[in-house]
Amino acid sequence: MRASIFLFLLAAIGPLHATRIVSIAAASDLVYCLEELNAAFEKAHPGIELKTSTGASGNFFAQIKNGAPFDIFLSADVSYPRELIKAGLAVEDSLTNYAIGHLVVWTALKDVDVSEGLSSLTSATIDKVAIANPEHAPYGRAAKAALEKARLWTALKDKIVFGENIAQTAQFIQTGNAGAGIVALSLVLSPKLHGVGRWVEVPENAYPRLDQAAVLTNRGSANPDAARYLNFLRSPEARKVFDRYGFRLPEQSAP
Repeated sequence: MRASIFLFLLAAIGPLHATRIVSIAAASDLVYCLEELNAAFEKAHPGIELKTSTGASGNFFAQIKNGAPFDIFLSADVSYPRELIKAGLAVEDSLTNYAIGHLVVWTALKDVDVSEGLSSLTSATIDKVAIANPEHAPYGRAAKAALEKARLWTALKDKIVFGENIAQTAQFIQTGNAGAGIVALSLVLSPKLHGVGRWVEVPENAYPRLDQAAVLTNRGSANPDAARYLNFLRSPEARKVFDRYGFRLPEQSAP
């Protein structure tokens, strides 16, 4: 009898102490930045666990449209959250522009010179040029646009290899599987890649602006902790983290 009462009390009390979970789908240019942001949020909210998946924004967009259980979507392209809102799958007034993404030409190899930026990629010392897949990665579309504007896309087409997302693209370059490539500024500024190789920022007028935005999905609208996290991303504390990774907002002047 006592055992039955004990089990009943455990069943009744347990949910009160259960970990609250916020499920986040995030563009892979945020992979290192989010480690800092999430650590700060979880320190301030010890009862909330953040489960983060990173990848190509276009893939997450398709997954959420097909019912994937994410509470928050942090996209590298504001058009995807807007499309979710238009489809009735996300909360309109939750749309938050959190960053402007920036491209860099980067190499991890000592004998490769990228000081001339995009034109450096035509060098015979670079066997492969890595960019994210333009089909579903906003950074890949921006990289392709920059190469086309510089009239280099056709010349480099046979050298280009596609990463599934911008983080995988950086991995190709970091491991030397590609001699150089075009990646997110946020990745080369991260503590894990800072000082690895050399990079040059691509001029902002060379490609369409990468307006990055977060949105609360319909599923997330029923999770108060998801709204708390989104509010945290708007905070001065979060802004300092974003700034350290080069995510300058429109009102901020480039250094």
